[in-house]
Amino acid sequence: MTRTGIPRLTVASLALAPMVACSGGAAAPPVDIGELLSTDALGGGVTARAVTVNAFGLPAPDLSRDERRVFELGDSFFTQPWVQAPSSTEARDGLGPLFNANACAACHVRDGRAAPPVEDEVAQPGLLLRLSVAAADGTVGDHPDYGGQLQDHALPLLGAEGTVMIQRERVTGTYPDGTTWELERPTYAVVDAIAGAVDDDVLVSPRIAPQMVGVGLLEAIPEDAIRAAADPDDADGDGISGRVNEVASPSLGGTAVGRFGWKANVATVADQVAGAFLGDLGITSSLHPDEDCTAVATGCADAQTGGAPEIDDDRLGHVVFYSSVLAVPAMRDVADAEVVDGARAFVAAGCATCHTPIQTTGAHEISVLADQEIRPYTDLLLHDMGPGLADGRPDGLATGTEWRTPPLWGIGLVEAINGHTRYLHDGRARDLEEAILWHGGEADSAREAFMALAAADRAALVRFLTSL
Repeated sequence: MTRTGIPRLTVASLALAPMVACSGGAAAPPVDIGELLSTDALGGGVTARAVTVNAFGLPAPDLSRDERRVFELGDSFFTQPWVQAPSSTEARDGLGPLFNANACAACHVRDGRAAPPVEDEVAQPGLLLRLSVAAADGTVGDHPDYGGQLQDHALPLLGAEGTVMIQRERVTGTYPDGTTWELERPTYAVVDAIAGAVDDDVLVSPRIAPQMVGVGLLEAIPEDAIRAAADPDDADGDGISGRVNEVASPSLGGTAVGRFGWKANVATVADQVAGAFLGDLGITSSLHPDEDCTAVATGCADAQTGGAPEIDDDRLGHVVFYSSVLAVPAMRDVADAEVVDGARAFVAAGCATCHTPIQTTGAHEISVLADQEIRPYTDLLLHDMGPGLADGRPDGLATGTEWRTPPLWGIGLVEAINGHTRYLHDGRARDLEEAILWHGGEADSAREAFMALAAADRAALVRFLTSL
């Protein structure tokens, strides 16, 4: 028995095939369910056990007094709104000229996950559109008028680039046991565009803001471990071909393994924070010193700035530190019988092949992040998810059908913290069951295995996910 009282039943003893991520084409050992559920500390030593509405915003437990002070400073610059320059609030002026939100927390409410609109069909902060155009030679670049991201807000006297509208169509089906299901497929349009209509040949990809927890721990996973799990040519023939995205990193000054973003197109927490400041808020930094203006945004280049750069390295570093040490909420009901059954079903269906349960961090400049055994349920690799989720837009080495395996820790608290149950890269899934049903491509077999389960076992698998 483990210390939680869960029998150490291996997958093999349950007559289940080995289902964890491959390593260089060689099958990894079976998942031991007892080991998997032997602790509720999903973030290792960076786990918080206070299950409150602020559970995504808690610091790592073992920060020093000085580190806690930096955390609080970073929290303030993450949470409080930025304003137009010039302003008496010099530490937080420089918003825009073009932007999607006036604060990081406007998209990541309580450090959590955003949702697409339900009633008014106009996108709110937390959902944005990436834009790309294919050139005659086949290369893909930013839109010549709108750049790489549509900004739907602007300073007074300047025009926003456009407004995002969403339409949805029903997709229906039936489980083998006769139970029916229904999904919603969204389509996106840009209205009131300042440079004219966004043509149908523009590659449009929606992005929803995910919860922030654990990103520093993901950064601390050794690059060699991520590369070792990749199997780009499916050498073991299991139908899973995880690939590494190689991306330019402003903070590292070269090319590195992508870990963050829905297509693993960002290498470090610093890159993610600085990129969001520029693209989402219009705030320049030493990593992105130029305003994100386009030729058609009349008056953008002449707008008053908040300095050069608008957020200095100290304040940017505070936000990076804050983001890095947000604790992972503890797993709930780890010994509950239905949760244990759901974990077995999760592994048996093949979900753990890409949602790798256990990782180990290595060295990191923030000591609390180093040498931790964590349970993020991700391999940080790109996988072809099929035509149903495809956006057609390449990103680094990621193709138009590939997405990074998102971590699952904290996913069961989204409803309690953010008041909704919307999942996937654009929030199209209205609950976790729908998120599973949208899986395709390399996840076809896992999806089919889920659908073939008895209703009680499907419910147990979802119950397991809500415990994370």
